[in-house]
Amino acid sequence: MVGSSVRGEGTRPRVRRDGEPGWDDSPRDPGEAGGSGGDPHSGGRHRGGGDTAAPRRKRRVLRWSATVLAVLILGTAGTGYLYYEHLNGKIKKDDLNLGDTEIAKPKPNAAGQTPLNILLIGSDARDSKENQKLGGAKETFGATPLADVQMLLHVSADRSNMSVISMPRDTLVQIPKCTDPDNDKEYPASNGRAMTNQSLGHGGPGCTVATWQELTGIHIDHFMKIDFAGVVSMADAIGGVPVCVDANIHSLDSQGHGSGLKLREGKHPVKGKQALQWLRTRYGFEDGSDLARAKAQHQYMNSMVRELRENATVTNPNKLRKLAEKATEAITVDPGLDTVKKLYDLSNELRKVEPKRITMTTMPNRYVGARVEPTEDAEKLFRLVREDIALDGKDKKKETGTKVSKDPAAADGEIAVQIQNGTRTDTLGAANGRASTVTGLLMQKGFTRAAADTSVILSEDKTVVRYPSAELEGDAQAVAKSLGIPLSSVEKTTNVSGVTLVVGADWREGTAYKAPKEDDSTPESAEALNGADDKACMHVNPNFTWS
Repeated sequence: MVGSSVRGEGTRPRVRRDGEPGWDDSPRDPGEAGGSGGDPHSGGRHRGGGDTAAPRRKRRVLRWSATVLAVLILGTAGTGYLYYEHLNGKIKKDDLNLGDTEIAKPKPNAAGQTPLNILLIGSDARDSKENQKLGGAKETFGATPLADVQMLLHVSADRSNMSVISMPRDTLVQIPKCTDPDNDKEYPASNGRAMTNQSLGHGGPGCTVATWQELTGIHIDHFMKIDFAGVVSMADAIGGVPVCVDANIHSLDSQGHGSGLKLREGKHPVKGKQALQWLRTRYGFEDGSDLARAKAQHQYMNSMVRELRENATVTNPNKLRKLAEKATEAITVDPGLDTVKKLYDLSNELRKVEPKRITMTTMPNRYVGARVEPTEDAEKLFRLVREDIALDGKDKKKETGTKVSKDPAAADGEIAVQIQNGTRTDTLGAANGRASTVTGLLMQKGFTRAAADTSVILSEDKTVVRYPSAELEGDAQAVAKSLGIPLSSVEKTTNVSGVTLVVGADWREGTAYKAPKEDDSTPESAEALNGADDKACMHVNPNFTWS
């Protein structure tokens, strides 16, 4: 089993350092020191004090469930223009991307369809009386929030399947420079790697989006952020979600740490506060790790989707109205989702995917001291999402969505091409002279304006040709065609200023390019769970059972 981001009673004991965020799933101790107060609300946006370290957090909860519930049924909650506007006024919005780097959008498939990527964020903010009651000690009210739950939801271009990737909260990443557009405050890039959950305090959820994009290379279309209260109210609205444990469980240790979840062996519907306990339980599930907690969260999500589809539980208008009120109060979204109509349209897209084509995964990771980092398997998982390959392995053979550009290419000798060496990998240094070698090949083929850029060494799995604007697409395709590079490896991105060929790790030697055959199977270390699996049952640690 892949290591995960845990402390306490897990298989690998760790030593807590003073001032670090807490790791257990219990409420905060009243005696804990609180962090500095965050900036006040401004324009519906929550801001934290970015210059002061956040207090230790001792309680984390998945908000993915509440988010999906809001998306699935929010649009049906009210009738009448005034009520519609009332709900719209409750929805908070924030900027989508606060970073400097733009990731190219996926290319449409042969039918003109594109994938949909949504980052789901659960913050630990205690910014209301209800959230404070659910979240812990009063000293933490208004402290800088952490993005302690992060899940990327990918819906395929043809809407036939959905993939979800959970990222452990203490994954070490490079947080990019982010600028808060409300006050132009600039948060510099992290000095080295930092825990991914700190990204939320660098200007808002748009910085978490920017961090994900830089790590994964996946273009993110939307984000949704939700709080404690949303989980409770939405779980109530659907009448409970069935979950399963293979023994009696009580998630509480001798020091009072734990969510307090108490269930008998077997399958039980959970709702309200008990649903919250299930989703944040770590003590008592398997080895007490975040990986085990993620598995429990995935079980809950799959079960909830099946309930909504099979039983149509939420039909009472009063319940729907209450759900709509709570959901709109609880969520923060980007401008692309800032109305009930937009959320309802999104729900229609999600409804197209059957549970049997939903795959839940956790980002493969390994320990780096007391933290974790993505593994090679994680990069493979990211690639599958980038290329819109179903994680359940049931894709039909897809037609390529790449077509020959309608804009004719210039004459070969007039096309300026920059060639860069991207052959460096995690285990191998860059192959010497590759940029110069490929430049020579292009010049022999008539591309006399080709030039090697030896000032940078990059890491690219595959050889790729990039271009910045539509009028250069034909030129970029001409360069690729001359070397036998498939058109699917020609990408539009604002990260280059002209046609740029990056020689990847798949072409470390030789003068003839051969596109490698890819292994498109989902890594076992991703702990995939199918959405139709109604037999899943969490294993209870014997130290947390009762009779």
